[in-house]
Amino acid sequence: MATLENKLEIIQPPLPPGPLKWVKENLFSGFFNTLMTIVLFPVISITLFLVLKWVFLGADWRAVTQFPMLYTVGQYPRDQIWRVGIVLSSILLFLGISWGKWGGLLRTISFTAGLVFIIMALLPVQHPQLTLGMRSYLGSNALIILVGYFIGRIKAVKDIYIVIGWLLIPFFGIVLLAGIGNSSILPSVPTTLWGGLLVTFLLAAGGIFLSFPLGVALALGRRSSLPVVSAFSTIFIEMIRGVPLVTILFMFSIILALFLPPESRIDRLVRALMAVTVFSAAYTAENVRGGLQAVPLGQIEAAKALGMGNLKTKIFIELPQALRAVLPSIVGQFISLFKDTTLVVIIGINDFLGIGRSIINSDPEFVQLRMEVYIFMALVYWVFSYFMSLASRRLEAAMGLSDTL
Repeated sequence: MATLENKLEIIQPPLPPGPLKWVKENLFSGFFNTLMTIVLFPVISITLFLVLKWVFLGADWRAVTQFPMLYTVGQYPRDQIWRVGIVLSSILLFLGISWGKWGGLLRTISFTAGLVFIIMALLPVQHPQLTLGMRSYLGSNALIILVGYFIGRIKAVKDIYIVIGWLLIPFFGIVLLAGIGNSSILPSVPTTLWGGLLVTFLLAAGGIFLSFPLGVALALGRRSSLPVVSAFSTIFIEMIRGVPLVTILFMFSIILALFLPPESRIDRLVRALMAVTVFSAAYTAENVRGGLQAVPLGQIEAAKALGMGNLKTKIFIELPQALRAVLPSIVGQFISLFKDTTLVVIIGINDFLGIGRSIINSDPEFVQLRMEVYIFMALVYWVFSYFMSLASRRLEAAMGLSDTL
């Protein structure tokens, strides 16, 4: 028995290093590392001290703290703001359900979202827009995520139900936000009043979910044996990738109207979404095509030898391996798309960046505070981009593509 216990002790993984051991191995492991630590430590410490001093004592954040609703939803009617709340709560509910059903990365996202809403509800600040009702709503969102988790744990809730729910949420959200004509319950709200993070998320999420299947179709079309399909896909991809996004935005915003009948008019937000989708689809197509080229030809021949047709071979053999291989590139493209949505301000759409610029120009006093405004907006974009990158790394680790989280 003693021998068995000794063997068990030998094969057990080592304990994680303590703080002193970590410092020695990472900061003072050699002469060069020790020298760099001694030189850079005071520089980093002084810089960090000055930055924190400016943030908490020197900066004037009035241009940020006075307009939280503008940054969030733009000029969306305040008496109809409950619609945005319902859409957000619906998304959080399905996030909790997905967490309860699948766990993994969704657990981290759900926990982080719930913690953020609790912190926002308990902020020890006085603000006219941070009323008791608003605090109660923010805090209830954390409870909604938890309720969704317990719903997801119910065996009767099938995976297909959750997937269908996620597919229906965008249609439900758009109808609720836009309204229905002259309805007294859901009066129409023109998209000219939408703005802030609401528009940024709509363009980014819509562009991502619409451009991905279109990009996959273009990648398959470019590799097609049919000359017409291959030529069309190639010309489309090369033309879109050959011009900047600003040009595509102007084309869909201004030039597209010249080719449509006079009585037809496409909403400007829809036109911006079309431009973002087409632009992202061209780059996604090239990423997917690179993954398709990495699939060994022997596997395709083996699938055909087993009697699988071209369609089944592409869906069950080529695409899963291709997407798995180029997942980091695709996520990188989506992160770039999220940041590129700031260009819609050029065609008169007040996204998050546009609202910030409008606030700066609304008051001569705020012109002196533009640094604080732009730093705040940059921080928001960085936070969401970082979480997208983190989700990508965790997904890669779950698929066996990476050893780190």
